[in-house]
Amino acid sequence: MALACIATFLSLAQLLGAMPLHCELLPPQIPDNTTASKLLGKWFYIAGASQLHFHLLEMVLIDNGYLDVNPTEQELLINQHITVGDKCLSNNSTYLEVSINNATLIKYAKNQRTVGKLMNSSSEDIFLIQYQVHKEKNYTGLYFYARNQNTSKAQLQEFRDHAKCLGLNEEEIVYAPWQKELCQMEETKQLPKLQS
Repeated sequence: MALACIATFLSLAQLLGAMPLHCELLPPQIPDNTTASKLLGKWFYIAGASQLHFHLLEMVLIDNGYLDVNPTEQELLINQHITVGDKCLSNNSTYLEVSINNATLIKYAKNQRTVGKLMNSSSEDIFLIQYQVHKEKNYTGLYFYARNQNTSKAQLQEFRDHAKCLGLNEEEIVYAPWQKELCQMEETKQLPKLQS
């Protein structure tokens, strides 16, 4: 009897340990006008995760970076600034748009193609962007930005949980080292067009 109880306990413990996160509770962010205004300003790059090895290599090369989100007449323009080696690079080829179903989408300015979406988070101080790359198959990635360079353990865990729900594992996560000075806008050069 004791052996049967131990076997049952071990099998239950194994099942509970293997239970997936409640990924269905992590829907795309649904902002109202107040939330959209809270997206404005500077967001520091903390980490990224990707199934696509080319994007992982790009993330490894980034020492630090930030997004600057600014309003235009129709959408919120995203200006990206990163430090790669001794160079400061910038890009303003994407923007945020609230769709008909109130999801916040990230689109390319040139062709209005949707490349990602803003994910729901527990804090207004973090910014999670899920993106999709279509090559021979679909690849998923996730970027983590925050209002401050120093994030809490809970915020980092939330990013890892979102990554896991998207099918990304710990080996596919790259954290920005922040060893160099932050790029200033007047010193930046335009980023080369990246493959998408």
